[in-house]
Amino acid sequence: MPYVKIEVIEGISREQKAGLVADVTRSLVDRLGKRPEQVFVVIQEVSADDWGYAGALISERTTPRREDASAAVPSQ
Repeated sequence: MPYVKIEVIEGISREQKAGLVADVTRSLVDRLGKRPEQVFVVIQEVSADDWGYAGALISERTTPRREDASAAVPSQ
């Protein structure tokens, strides 16, 4: 009875989640010979404020900080 947990940054669609569940299930059926009803897939969405790497939060890496955003606007 395989249990697969997938953690992603929040914001993926229901259709994307359904595709992940179908793909992972199919892979375990094909590769391990499991029956689909034996496969459990859990998708957990995590806030970009609750996930980090290389010393910084994901939210700081994907969203320009206020001072960076104002510097990117050309002066007139």
